[in-house]
Amino acid sequence: MSGNGTSTQSTPFGREERAFEGKRVINYHVDGHIAVVEMDDPPANTYTHEMMRQLDEAFVDARFDPNVEVILLIGKGEKFFSAGANIAMLNSVTPEFKYMFCLHANETLSRLEQTPKLVIAALNGHCVGGGMEIAMAADIRIARKDAGKIGLPEVALGVLPGTGGTQRLARLVGKSRAIELMVTGKTFSFEQAADWGIVNDVFEGDAASFREQMLAYARQFCTPNKAPMAVGHIKRAVQSGAEMPLEAGLTLERELQSLLFKSGDAKEGIAAYNEKRVARFKNG
Repeated sequence: MSGNGTSTQSTPFGREERAFEGKRVINYHVDGHIAVVEMDDPPANTYTHEMMRQLDEAFVDARFDPNVEVILLIGKGEKFFSAGANIAMLNSVTPEFKYMFCLHANETLSRLEQTPKLVIAALNGHCVGGGMEIAMAADIRIARKDAGKIGLPEVALGVLPGTGGTQRLARLVGKSRAIELMVTGKTFSFEQAADWGIVNDVFEGDAASFREQMLAYARQFCTPNKAPMAVGHIKRAVQSGAEMPLEAGLTLERELQSLLFKSGDAKEGIAAYNEKRVARFKNG
């Protein structure tokens, strides 16, 4: 107890983390059927616990919004998608806080990965460390040509990629290459990442045109072009089924297909095919 009768407790929050409390570092808006989630902490869009909490909030908002059909994740500015965790923040907090920070970040990215809506990461600039870990939790990754590097260099700090990096990278490129990339800590081009299957495609253009290209890319998965329930169920079948034995995955696939067969969009898609016309889906 202090002399004035109030209790005093030490806090695991360091000076750097407290500086972010109440500061908006995630921008969120809905463009048509696309929820645009933008990391905004210049110069490198590094994340603190506060940013992760705001990311989590944005992902949950997008989940619950019936108008949102696709989530587009991007960094603010031209140079960085995200350079990962804020190192100054990590240097100022307790080991216990670091553990809880990593645990919450893992939970946030798992929630993103399991959200039954398509998630596209638009890599507008450097995507390293925890930034790459965020991107790997998305379903599709599109990068801007010559905009930066990608990689997991945490070994140089004496730590490992602790926000899903060791697990998701191995699932993308195989164990041997994943181990090599992480123990060397090398960063590499987006073109190389595409060759290895880490990035789906690389678009040309400046930062502004890249953003417009990404919105146009995302719209192809929205109504009336695609049936969002079918897109979301494809995602769920792959994301969940890939971690199951084959028979359990096939069971999940059948159950999701059964739900789709009952939907109005499936009726529209099958009717349009038989009538030799373009289907117009309505998300239902």
